[in-house]
Amino acid sequence: MKPKKSDLLVEVVEHIDIKEHNVVPLVEAMSKMAFSARDLGRAAEIYDTMLREEDCAIILCLAGSLFSAGLKNVIVDLVRNNMVDAIVSTGAIIVDQDFFEALGFKHYKGEINMDDDVLRRLGIDRIYDTYIDEDQLRVCDTTCGEIADKLEPRPYSSREFIREMGRHLSDHAGNRDSVVLAAFEKNVPIFCPAFSDCSAGFGLIHHQWHHPDKHLSIDSAKDFLELTKVKIESKQSGLLMIGGGVPKNFAQDTVVAGDYLGFEVGMHKYAVQITVADDRDGALSGSTLKEANSWGKVDLGAEQMVYAEATLALPLIAGYAYHKGGWKNRAARNYAEFLDK
Repeated sequence: MKPKKSDLLVEVVEHIDIKEHNVVPLVEAMSKMAFSARDLGRAAEIYDTMLREEDCAIILCLAGSLFSAGLKNVIVDLVRNNMVDAIVSTGAIIVDQDFFEALGFKHYKGEINMDDDVLRRLGIDRIYDTYIDEDQLRVCDTTCGEIADKLEPRPYSSREFIREMGRHLSDHAGNRDSVVLAAFEKNVPIFCPAFSDCSAGFGLIHHQWHHPDKHLSIDSAKDFLELTKVKIESKQSGLLMIGGGVPKNFAQDTVVAGDYLGFEVGMHKYAVQITVADDRDGALSGSTLKEANSWGKVDLGAEQMVYAEATLALPLIAGYAYHKGGWKNRAARNYAEFLDK
């Protein structure tokens, strides 16, 4: 018997709560080991150091299917507790995964060996071992278009548009554990340099198709300028990077951009990257932080690569920093408010 959609969308992916698990003793023990355990321990210590340095702005970079895999609430807690000051992400994480769940939808546990043709016919999209309902994703697309329809027709940075998504959620969220909503409430800017490569892109092309003479657009140069302004405004900066790709390079390039504009901004003082990408083929996702030093982007001495899968490494690194408590006296930077001036 062929399965029905309701047979497969049953068991919901649950998001891990770093507040419930004090991993400090475990991470400290791992730091005394070797190989990846020691790397992870050092990365956790570097992140904790970033949080304790009074003038250090922390930029979080996100790439990969992180929130669909159960990491969303980790980032929600980092935003709510002033543990990050700006976010650079792929559009899929922010829109197809976070905004999608904020509308009240879910990701479900799936099987990697499932017949994908069957899934396609049922309207189920597969992200490795998770499922997402395509019909619900279309609602996400439509909602993005409806938000665009209500805004003044002009060029927007992705940050400005995502802020309006957060404003929409403040009144209409089906699930308030949302990074977009938390960032809106905490004045944390979110940038998606390739914003159209997600559900928002479908909503925006619908908006522009139906408003050919008077519509909004996304200004990628404005994105770059705004994040560069954050770097210029900060006395020191640190990067916490999950995955690589466009978000990683976008955040690193603010150093070069600031210098190009005539400011002595200094390299990112701290940098941690969690990745499973190898550096042997020269791929950006796995290019080392030491390599970034040759470009004048990342300082040496407080940088750490962690070659591990994000669902394993991030709860340990973020959980360590949360339970060490270095964030408790940390002031919010309110960079979104600063950029709106």
